[in-house]
This record gives sequence, C-alpha cells and structure tokens, in this order.
Amino acid sequence: MSVAETVTSRYLYPKGSPKQRMFALWYFASLITLWTIAGHTFLGWEQSWATPIMAVGAAIIVTLILETVRAWSLEQTPLYLKGPQSVASLLLPALIPGLAVAMLLYPNERLAPIAFASTVAIASKVLIRAPMKGATQHIFNPSNFGIAVTLLLFPWVGIAPPYQFTENARGVFDVILPLIIVCTGFLLNTKFTERIPLILAWLGGFLLAAVVRSVLHGTPVAAALAPMTGLAFVLFTFYMVTDPGTTPSRRGAQIVFGGSVAMVYGLLVSAHVVFGLFFSLTIVTAIRGALMYMASWRAAADLARAEPPAAAASGRMT
Repeated sequence: MSVAETVTSRYLYPKGSPKQRMFALWYFASLITLWTIAGHTFLGWEQSWATPIMAVGAAIIVTLILETVRAWSLEQTPLYLKGPQSVASLLLPALIPGLAVAMLLYPNERLAPIAFASTVAIASKVLIRAPMKGATQHIFNPSNFGIAVTLLLFPWVGIAPPYQFTENARGVFDVILPLIIVCTGFLLNTKFTERIPLILAWLGGFLLAAVVRSVLHGTPVAAALAPMTGLAFVLFTFYMVTDPGTTPSRRGAQIVFGGSVAMVYGLLVSAHVVFGLFFSLTIVTAIRGALMYMASWRAAADLARAEPPAAAASGRMT
C-alpha cells in the first residue's frame, strides 16, 4: 500500500488526496488477490482455500472491532456506516495483510494460527505506534510482524515452502514470473519509493554476512547465499523490507537500516534461529521505534526546560 501511495502522490493524484489513497488500496488489493487466485488455481500453492478465507475474515473482523471502538471513543460515526467508499477504505487495508499472511505461513491444516497472525497484523497498526512529526506512525510492517509473532509463539508453524510459488510454472514461465517481480520491484523502488540505497545495503550486508559465516563456521558461501534464489526472498527484498511507512527516508539512514537488518539476520542464522528474515526485520524496526520514542521524549524534555519568551520578558520587567 505504501508503494502505491508514493506512486500516485507523484504522478496521478495530489499528495494526500482521497483519490490517491483509494487508488493505492485498490491497486495492491487487486494485485495480491489475483496472485492468490492464480497461486491456488494454477501455480500449486499447498495451503487450502480455507487459509486465505480465514485470514481475510479474521482481518476484517478485527478491523471492524477496532473501528467501532475508535468511533465510540471519539463519538463519531463508524466508517462502515458512511457509504461504499468509506467501507472500501476501511476494509481493503485488512485484505492486503490477510492475504499476505495466508500466502507465506504454512500451519498444515490448522487455521487458528492464520487467524491469529491476521489479528496481530491488523492490531499492530493501531496499538503499536511511535511519535513522528507531531503525529504517530505504526512501527512494524503489519504482515511481517504478524508472521514473526506467529512463528515465535507457534513453533510447529512454518513458512510456505519456497518451491510452491512457481511449482507448476513450466518452461519459460519458470523464469518469467520471478523476473516480472524483480523488474517491477526494482522499478518501483527506483522511481517512486526511493529505497534503492536500503536494498543495496540489505543485499550487500547479506552477502557480507554469508562470507563471514563461511570464514568463522565453515559454511559454504553458495549454501549461505541459496535463500537469495527463492521467490520469498525477492518479495521480502523489494516489497517488505523497503516499506516506506516503516523505514527511514534519508539515504544514510536507509543504508544503516538495510545493513542492520542484514547484520541481525546473520547473527540469528549463526545462532541457528530459523525464519531469520522475518525476525531480523521485526527486531530492527522495534529498535527504530524505540529510538523514535527516545527522540520524542528528549525533545519534550528540552522544551520543558526552555523558558518561555513571554515569561522571560515578564521577569525582566519586574
């Protein structure tokens, strides 16, 4: 959603306009919905159809509950009672992480962990926020956070096998599908999100971590780099770790952020922690959120210590 909002703000609609946001929501919701349908119908995804249905259903229910509480606390009319456009703006953001969770998690035939992951993903956007420029901003990428928490609390839940994303793709389509995702991701992050420094830092750090593990632990470099050949790694690189809503904008900060994710990933792998991609991003974004809070508290303390000009002038007059 953040990528599309950046695209439309620059080239299609004025910044912050309702049309911009709706275009972004419909764009990503349509894309992930079509991919889910194709995955379960043609590409050989191994989860049942009940998985995305459960994930989206849980995400929508949590969204409606949180919106009801918000509207009640502010004495406002809930968005779901304000017409089709308001309903779409409320529910489409629930559809996107719901389908992402269903796509990447594999809990065998159990659906409760899927519902749990969707619930955590949606709730994190409302409940876990940090101060930023006079407002608040959610800290975690919702889908990544929901997945990471579920993997941590349910050790028997795993990630969808990498081969499933192109399992039934044959011949040239086995190459075209990943190539489309790479080219589209590179274009979006070059022209619109401006997160190429972050991507390069992440990939460079990933390569460096592989070399370090090879030197220290004897891990073959080819084996350490093998995750880069998977479609899940490509999706993580171009669409998750580069989320403009939860990553810094300045080039230097992007490099630090991408390199930090790679460093934490290397440490987790060295400690034999599985699913390091999702945990590393969660850890780094949590640290970033803590730093945002510290900066806000420091600014508030500095403001409190500063003597108001009016009070200073009054003191001199007396």
